Amino acid sequence: MVKVGLYVRLEAKAGKEDEVEQFLKSGLSIVQGEPNTIAWFAIRLGPSTFAIFDAFPDENGRQEHLSGQVAAALMEKSTELLSSPPTIEKVNVIASKLPKLVSS
Repeated sequence: MVKVGLYVRLEAKAGKEDEVEQFLKSGLSIVQGEPNTIAWFAIRLGPSTFAIFDAFPDENGRQEHLSGQVAAALMEKSTELLSSPPTIEKVNVIASKLPKLVSS
């Protein structure tokens, strides 16, 4: 069950929009190795505005992700790619619909 999440808003520097998009795409392979990251979405909200939304079963899962490789890479690249620091909001999930896992 998903109980908590993160909403991270990113504003790309002028001319860095494609690099931000590629950076976010590269994060997918990393989060696929995080068993407690139940859902992860990298989205584009506008020409230079991006966001990440991810969901976790509990606070421990969220903290593991915040201490993980994607978060570290984002902080490392933020001054190069972003016009301002990422806005990271901790959210509580009040309802969700996820695909059902089919057991074999």
